[in-house]
Amino acid sequence: MRIALVLGLAGLCLLAPVGTTESLADDTKNEGAPATGTVTIMSGSTFDGTATIARDLAALVGSDGSLRVVPMVGQGPAQTLRDVLSLGTAGLGVDLGVTHSTVLYHYARTGELGPIKDRVVYVAKLFNEDLHLLAGSGVMTVQDLNGKTVNVGPHESGTEIAAQILFDALGLQVKTAHFETALAVEKLKSGEIDATILVGATPIAGLSQIPVDAGLKLLPVPYPPGLEDDTYPTVLSHDDYPSLIEAGARLDTIGICAVLVALSDAEDAEHQAKLQHFVDRFFSTFDALQSTPNHPKWQEVNFAATLEEWPRAPQAQAWINTARSTAIAEARERESFKKFLTQAGDAANTDSISEEDQEKLFRAFKAWSKAQQSN
Repeated sequence: MRIALVLGLAGLCLLAPVGTTESLADDTKNEGAPATGTVTIMSGSTFDGTATIARDLAALVGSDGSLRVVPMVGQGPAQTLRDVLSLGTAGLGVDLGVTHSTVLYHYARTGELGPIKDRVVYVAKLFNEDLHLLAGSGVMTVQDLNGKTVNVGPHESGTEIAAQILFDALGLQVKTAHFETALAVEKLKSGEIDATILVGATPIAGLSQIPVDAGLKLLPVPYPPGLEDDTYPTVLSHDDYPSLIEAGARLDTIGICAVLVALSDAEDAEHQAKLQHFVDRFFSTFDALQSTPNHPKWQEVNFAATLEEWPRAPQAQAWINTARSTAIAEARERESFKKFLTQAGDAANTDSISEEDQEKLFRAFKAWSKAQQSN
């Protein structure tokens, strides 16, 4: 399978990569073979949508039977990071976890979990999860939250971290409540709280199920200065939440990057071998994740994009370096092939060759070039 490298605003994007493993088309060769190991991936809660993402990833990576991948439902991105750090070192089976960039940078700044940059590596940046501000009838703008009661999720949760970053940037003083999401929505309906903040992959199923007559609405969230290191500006639309956003409306909000992380324990050979196998499978079959019936958020993922000032897993960096080098070499080969075609016949005849025939000719050209080099 060819490597397609696209350089865009998000960085280098490998859309159809190949690595050290066989392509997805060849995976059926290994079906029925015993798995060589088991890797666990801890996601967020069922409410925020990342459990679906982890399920998609587990199904794809484990599809050839060579590696068993077990998704685990966690308690949000902050707890997932703590579980990777504590349960992973204890040998209790948390190999990988989906957390947030805001969570990583928060704990790196505070030092509450120790020197985590020395202990945690990222395998890939994933998609952006969106901050949702769900409000009752008494709140019309984000500034109306001043002095009001706002649910920010459980103590030390990823949502609380994101909410505090937002409140600080906007200069808001709020009374915080700490309910789980489903309970917070019920308390918002009853008027016990004024708003709740949720962070998850759009559309969040729990929000999509709120009826039009519930008296709740999603509000726009501005993107104040100072958030550039941790977050991104994004929008929510009526198509995302027909019962909560008016037809034709688009609401500004904040996107928070989900990140796939693992322990960087170089002395644990078994862990490193499983991580190597996982990376090879994940990256080499990644294009299949971007097709249905997988979560549409996969179409936004650029796994080669970098997380600033954070170490990437060596296995992941090596795979990307190899893919990049292979892509550059193939691009040069294709340029030589075009010159070869042009010199072999007039330009009009070259342009008339179908893409399929050109691909066959290119493969023959590569085989000929390799034979010439070996002589």
